[in-house]
Amino acid sequence: MTTVVSDELSLTFAALGDPTRRAILSRLATGEATVGELAEPFALTQQAVSKHLKVLERAGLISRSRVAQSRPCRFEPARFDEAAEWIGRYRQQWAERYDRLDQHLAALRARRPQGGQEDEGT
Repeated sequence: MTTVVSDELSLTFAALGDPTRRAILSRLATGEATVGELAEPFALTQQAVSKHLKVLERAGLISRSRVAQSRPCRFEPARFDEAAEWIGRYRQQWAERYDRLDQHLAALRARRPQGGQEDEGT
């Protein structure tokens, strides 16, 4: 079953779900590159790399320009910022939950009878 992904955040996470695309993004983070340059370290054809680039471009993670016969690709960090902001909101919520759990566990420990060890099974 194929799922149609339409919202930008879902496109971003779907694009990042593939290790080849993440490696391509890592390379582009160092500077522009052509399809041929991006294909070099992979055991993939330029055509296969082009398909990965289309996914990344649709997600807004890269852009392509035209310079003579070349179409260099460029990393676009704005979508990463949006994804990081989304993750950050949930990270904050979970941190608060862990803090409350720590407080609850500390309160339980404080109520434990003095003497150290609890009876196990008796």
